[in-house]
Formats: sequence, structure tokens, C-alpha cells
Amino acid sequence: MEFVHPLLGVGIDAIGGHYLFIKEEELDHRTGKILYLVGYAVTDRSCCGPAGCGYAVVAGHVRSLRYGFSHDKRYISTVEPIEEKLYDEVAKAIRMKDALSQVHFLCEGGGTKVLF
Repeated sequence: MEFVHPLLGVGIDAIGGHYLFIKEEELDHRTGKILYLVGYAVTDRSCCGPAGCGYAVVAGHVRSLRYGFSHDKRYISTVEPIEEKLYDEVAKAIRMKDALSQVHFLCEGGGTKVLF
């Protein structure tokens, strides 16, 4: 599937706060290179009080890295979704590199699976 890389360091405003990606990484895994992004979210405009979290978004196994550009000049890569049986193992490896509370796995056809 095609993955359009988000811009790093550019905050996205949401109703309760904002989020942004701070870095892009490749995890060397026994099944091949895995592309993921690290970011954080801050809830600072919510009626429930302030909060925040660090997270990763796992795009998938790299098939073709940064092979082209989108209409808005962001890189495009081709990735294969991670098999669900590997989620725990991959999430653990990512958390060993970065202190994160959530790891989101992109799914074929849209949507995500989240490990807390």
C-alpha cells in the first residue's frame, strides 16, 4: 500500500489540543525493515484537563522507500502492513528505543490497531 509521509515537526491542531510527529525511523526486524514514526499528542484545550502521550505509528514493512512525491510534495513509500501476530514483538522493539505509551499499526484498507 502507498504511504504518504507526514511532515515532521509540524503540529496538527485538534479540538482538544494538538499532535505532531518528531521523527521517522526504520526498525531492523528479522522480517525486514519496518517504517514507523514517533510523535506526541497534547490535550491542553479539553474540559477534562491537560494530558499527553508519546506514540508510534507503524506504517509497515518497507518495499520501496521514498520513491516519489505526493501532490503536496511529501514523500511516498510503498509498505506492506505488519502481520497481527507480530504486533507485540514489534511494539516491544519500538518501545525499547523510545518511551511510548501507544503503538498504532496501520491496516490494509484503512484504520489502525493500537497497543497500549
